[in-house]
This record gives sequence, structure tokens and C-alpha cells, in this order.
Amino acid sequence: MEETSLRKRREDEKSIQSIEHKTTNLQKELGLFSGICIIVGTIIGSGIFISPKSVLSNMEAVGPCLIVWAACGILATLGALCFAELGTMITKSGGEYPYLMEAFGPIPAYLFSWTSLFVIKPSSFAIICLSFSEYVSAPFYSGCNPPQVVIKLLAAAAILLITTVNALSVRLGSYVQNVFTAAKMVIVVVIIISGIVLLAQGNTRNFENSFEGTKLSLGAIGLAFYNGLWAYDGWNQLNYITEELRNPFRNLPLGIIIGIPLVTGCYILMNVSYFTVMTATELLQSQAVAVGIIAIIYIIPGDINSLVNYFSFAAWLFYGLTIFGLVVMRFTRKELKRPIKVPIFIPILVTLLSVFLVLAPIISQPAWEYLYCVLFMLSGLIFYFLFVYYKFGWAQKISKPLTMHLQMLMEVVPAEEAPE
Repeated sequence: MEETSLRKRREDEKSIQSIEHKTTNLQKELGLFSGICIIVGTIIGSGIFISPKSVLSNMEAVGPCLIVWAACGILATLGALCFAELGTMITKSGGEYPYLMEAFGPIPAYLFSWTSLFVIKPSSFAIICLSFSEYVSAPFYSGCNPPQVVIKLLAAAAILLITTVNALSVRLGSYVQNVFTAAKMVIVVVIIISGIVLLAQGNTRNFENSFEGTKLSLGAIGLAFYNGLWAYDGWNQLNYITEELRNPFRNLPLGIIIGIPLVTGCYILMNVSYFTVMTATELLQSQAVAVGIIAIIYIIPGDINSLVNYFSFAAWLFYGLTIFGLVVMRFTRKELKRPIKVPIFIPILVTLLSVFLVLAPIISQPAWEYLYCVLFMLSGLIFYFLFVYYKFGWAQKISKPLTMHLQMLMEVVPAEEAPE
């Protein structure tokens, strides 16, 4: 009896080890080309269809507008290289959270999670759905802009539809995402090819005197970067594929150095294509250039530009803090292995640029949304001390189901695979 029990226990242990091995060790099947494709597909999204107007409105001329798009690509590349070092040095999941935890402790890490859950993710979702609703409604209002109430109702319907689809079936949500991704890439290719053809035919009049009328200020440059960098959002998630890459310590930085400049070139060509068929004035007058519950709350008072500013202010505050943590850990955590190590001037430069992006719009063009954003982020300290630091029993009973519910709502495309 004892031998049978012992044998059964050993078989169970082997079975558990086998399962753990299968679930925790991903096969390294992706080469450099696949990594580049993932990088390009992750970054290119709705931003390139909605940001050109806002970048141009802040730069006021074609030449500076194209320079901003190139500069945003350089900044995204440098930031991604810094995150590649962080991701291979601190291999815990959770994005910026473990990096901030290791560098500065629990309070900044908690505030990042709080801000991500209640500001960054819902505002990003709201921007995408608002831009979608503008494109859908634009053909029905030829010669004028669609009413804001129509745009916001369509955006709310899109949010509810996407949330419902993902709640009903992960596999169905994945299929829908694949269809829209393919459509997005086809549209990008068509726009670029059309622009090249028109340029070859001599449509260059909109590029004459391309720096004329430029009126630059620190605030305008910062806001232009906010909108340009929105189109590059996703650069900070590229180190998540490290476990699936062959020779990741070579292919990850190489993929970043090749992939993000490819996106940059693509974005510049798309802007050139826009300017071959529209003057700067026409583009500024065009709403659509290329023709969970919290997100719905965001779309009620805000438009796309204010939401992009809101998102970018919060996001770059924590991007800058995270990359500054990389500089700090060069001195405080020297014992950590760094398979990928970037020259220290890169994280210092990105940190300084992040400080500029956060402060310049506030100093030059102060707006209430920045104050609201800061106050809301700091309000997370109340919940931190109630639910985490002091661990009051009554608070935890309230917070646990609420937090789980909110996290389910914010996961637009869940990470888990659908059952067979």
C-alpha cells in the first residue's frame, strides 16, 4: 500500500513538473525577421490616422511637422533600447511595475499601476474608439463635421461591442483583432503607394516653402510630440517577446534598431502622402485624414486632442521615471546581470526629454486636464495606505472584488488563450 502511494506521489510530481515546464518555458521560434514584423505590427495603429492633424496644428508648417515625426521615431527607438536592458535585467512580468519596484520601492510602482488602470488604459481605449467613430461617421456628413453627439455615441457603442466580444469569446476577439490589423496594414500600404505615385506625377506644390509660417514655442513642440508619440505607443512593450526570440540578446536590440526606424519611415511617407493631396489648411480642416465603462466616461467630456494630451502626460511621466530608474540602478544595483547594456547617455537623454515633454506644455500652455491628472494620480496614495500599507480588513474586503472586476474590464484582449 505504501509503495503504491509512494509511486503515485512520484508520478504526480513528474506530471506537475512536466506541466510547469510546458507552461513556463516558451519555445524560441522567432528569428530576427519575425521580431521586426512583431515590432512593426505592434506599433502601427490608429495613431497615424488621427495624429497628423494635431502635429501640424502645433507646428503650423509642413517642414517642422515632418521633423517632429522623425524625432518621435528616434525617441521611441532610444526608449525601447532602455526598456530592452530593463526587461533582460529584471525578468519579472508586469511591465513598468517591477522596474519601478526595484528602483524606487512600492509607492511609485503602485502609483504606476493605479494610473495605468484608471488613466492610461481607459484614455487610450477612448482615443481609439473616438477615432474609429470619426472615420465611420465622416462619409455621412459630406462637407461638414459630424456632430459630436453622434461621434461620442458611436464611440460608446464601439467600446461596449468590443468589451462584449472579448467577454463572450477570447478566440472571437482574437479573430476580430486579426481582421482589423490586416485591414490597417492594407490601408497603410495603399496610402503610401498612392502618395509615391502622385509625387512621381509632379504633385509637389504643397512642399514648396515648407518652413514658411512656422511659429514655434516650447509648449507647441511638447504638444506636437504628445500627438506624434501617441502613434508610436507600444514601443515600451517590445521586450515582452524576449523569451520567444532565438538569440534574444542579439536579435532584440537589432530588431528595435531596424523595426522602429521602419515604422518611422512609414509614418513620414504617410504624412508626405497626405500633403501630396491636401494643403496644410485642408488637412487641418479634415476630421478624418485618411477617408470598458471607464473609457465611456472619458469620451463624454473630452475630444481626441485633449485625451491624447491626457494620455501622453501620464504615460511619459512614468516612462521617464522608469528609464531614470535604469540610471539609478546602474549605481545602486551593480550586482544585477545586464545581458543587454546601453550606453548610459541614452537613458539620461531619454529621461531629460521625458522631463521636457511633461513640463513644457504645462509651463507654456497650462490646462486643467494636467492638474486633474496629477490630482487623480496622487489620490492613489489614499488607496495605497488603506488597502496595501495598513491592510485594513474591511478595506481589503471591498477592494479585492472591485479590483478584479476593473482589471477584467480593462483587459480589452485577454492574455489567456481560448480553450480548445
